[in-house]
Amino acid sequence: MVESGGVYYRTEVQKIPFLARLCPSLYFYFKLILIVLRSSSMARKGMYDGERWMMSSLEVVKSLETVGVMLDIRGLDNLKKTEGPVVIIGNHMSMMETVVLPWIVRPFRKVTYVIKESLLTYPVFHHIMKSRNPIAVTRTNPRQDLKTVMSEGVERIKNDISVIVFPQTTRAYRFDPEQMSSIGVKLAKKADVPIIPLALKTDCWQNGRKLKDFGRIIPGRTAYFSFGKPIKISGKGDVEQQLVNDFIAEELNKWTNDE
Repeated sequence: MVESGGVYYRTEVQKIPFLARLCPSLYFYFKLILIVLRSSSMARKGMYDGERWMMSSLEVVKSLETVGVMLDIRGLDNLKKTEGPVVIIGNHMSMMETVVLPWIVRPFRKVTYVIKESLLTYPVFHHIMKSRNPIAVTRTNPRQDLKTVMSEGVERIKNDISVIVFPQTTRAYRFDPEQMSSIGVKLAKKADVPIIPLALKTDCWQNGRKLKDFGRIIPGRTAYFSFGKPIKISGKGDVEQQLVNDFIAEELNKWTNDE
């Protein structure tokens, strides 16, 4: 399942249990709730460290694969070979990347997220998020959010913690570069660390109508993650922002054409 020294991952074809075939979404969310409850309990006790975060993320991955979701992950060598903390800038499509990326990134470096403040008030789940020392933003006050990310982001990076940023205003199945703010590039410039662009396609985990994080799971569909080569900022950051946007657009276009 992992090839060439851990730089590529592709889900192997496996037998799907009867109940998972019958009700894939219910089957998956039942398992997810159990994972979240266990993780939250450990977080309340101060036992939920980076290693446990990574392992619970792996449990989510295995639960998705059990119902027939496939994962295709490329560019892990870019995470592996880049020294020191980085800012990972990606598009945002569903809840899936929030719970799967810890398993992908954490083996190579300590990491946290820029998240919306509301995640810190979710029942049960907020214990997990708080334990990961995230950078919480309002998504309604851009000026204040920029100050928060600049100050707290630089602090995390100084402590050798990489930061994952989803600069889009909202989750979207279609990528619109105009919706990508430059907050991640600005953080990387101020902290003087490279950017690693991240393109992802996770529409196998749909956004729900009433509860956005709990949409339909679509078996047989592949979730794609691709990490680009590190980008060092040399000027104002406009060129680097364009490079990130181009990488995401090209990868998404390739995956769409392959389907």
